[in-house]
Amino acid sequence: MLLSKGFEVEMYTGTTDGEIVGLSDRITNELPGFMREPDSRNVEYATDPHRSYERLICELLRPRLALRNYLRSQTDGDYTLIPGSTLSVGDTTRFHRSTPDHPYHDYIEQTYGTNVVTASIHINIGIPDPEVLIRVLRLVRLEAPLLLALSASSPFLGGRVTGYDSTRWALFPQVPSVMPPLFEDHAHFIRWTNEQLELGTMQNVRHLWISARPNGDRRPYDINRLEVRICDLVTNPIALLAITALLESRIQQAIDNPNLDPLVCSTLPASSRATDLLDLMRQNETSVSRSSLNATLRRWEDGREVIARDWINELYETVRPIARERGIACFLSPVRHILRDGNTAQQWKAQIDRGESIHEILQAASRMMVLQERDLEHKICTTLTA
Repeated sequence: MLLSKGFEVEMYTGTTDGEIVGLSDRITNELPGFMREPDSRNVEYATDPHRSYERLICELLRPRLALRNYLRSQTDGDYTLIPGSTLSVGDTTRFHRSTPDHPYHDYIEQTYGTNVVTASIHINIGIPDPEVLIRVLRLVRLEAPLLLALSASSPFLGGRVTGYDSTRWALFPQVPSVMPPLFEDHAHFIRWTNEQLELGTMQNVRHLWISARPNGDRRPYDINRLEVRICDLVTNPIALLAITALLESRIQQAIDNPNLDPLVCSTLPASSRATDLLDLMRQNETSVSRSSLNATLRRWEDGREVIARDWINELYETVRPIARERGIACFLSPVRHILRDGNTAQQWKAQIDRGESIHEILQAASRMMVLQERDLEHKICTTLTA
């Protein structure tokens, strides 16, 4: 049986010529199902969990279509959704508060500034057993940079090319600043979380900003899903589901094989393994934020160097039998297209090299989003509801 899956989607709103403009106060007041972020320039929605990938396409599309209809009807068609995971153009120095009197938003603005004004995809995979969840989390955290490599879509900031494929992950604050451990079990996660809350390194249970974390309705005690937070915004639902199918297949492999655990089967020295793995993880995240698929990484299994693209290709071949067995191989296969054609950031940088401007790139990508949404809504969602 497939695992349940859901997404949290953060997106920018702006003008049809690519300028990012804050509209979340209006959207969240007038359109059900949308949540505001501390800065008004992005808005968030969450999908209901589903096992079916076809259903997930529609869950991703329908709020976006509703938002587009709202923007079209309420703004005379002058506003749209802007792709990318950073403030590619416009003011990156001033916070545009969505809720001026919100004390937690005060803290966010004063502590982190516009480094947190990003757009991203959070992937939630249901794992009802807390001990299994914590065990699988160790593996996912070590391999999460590969998901960022596939999803990178933020090479611009404030009208310039930054030199990073994921500027978002390069600048987004890691909280707590000291890397959380590879939790040994659920009790360890509970104990560590409560310690951070007492120390003030986390303001609340959601204030754990790392690549992947346990999630649930009453954290840290009740946890039932693994949340991957590292991915940049992926606007193409087919590409997003390919990344999700890779993740789900790997998680299923780890659920079925308890020995697929970095703390157990890594050949790094046992005396320093936990610390060495954390250092390796941080280095890999940094390398991928700069070079994505072309980054040189170190394997958690033995510390050997490998190019991210090659590691992903090996992982793809490893999990493809699992995907085929569960009937999702067709959703997994677009991973190969990303490896061949490059992720969004790489494609945009190639357009820069051909002489296109950032505004032109954003405008073309915005138009492509509309075409993809219409095509998928017609081909899949209409069929499912017929």
